[in-house]
Amino acid sequence: MGRNNLVGAWGETLAAQYLRKKKYKLLAAGYRTRFGEIDLIVSDRKYLAFVEVKLRKSAEFAEAREFVDMHKQNRLRATAEMYLSQYPTKLQPRFDVIEIYAPRGIETKDPQIIHLEGAFE
Repeated sequence: MGRNNLVGAWGETLAAQYLRKKKYKLLAAGYRTRFGEIDLIVSDRKYLAFVEVKLRKSAEFAEAREFVDMHKQNRLRATAEMYLSQYPTKLQPRFDVIEIYAPRGIETKDPQIIHLEGAFE
């Protein structure tokens, strides 16, 4: 596993821990289809959230959410549709972005986590 994959896995683990503390149930991590990958799929009593995790050292260049462009959103939508066709639910689907700012990478003691619910339709 390369360094970027290791750092990405660290960020996704942080995001999953954060969501569990917020009473979300983790249904899938790294869900892949031919259209793309969804980092985390979680649910609470009302929503089924498809979560894109973005890890950055800082927001100096751009906020992490800005890296979820229209092309990425379209791939996430197509992947979510595949998930829903395999696992139908009565929960309301939603797309979330979790931004993690870790200035010292995996050495960061207290990374900043921002959860954007309903980040795009």
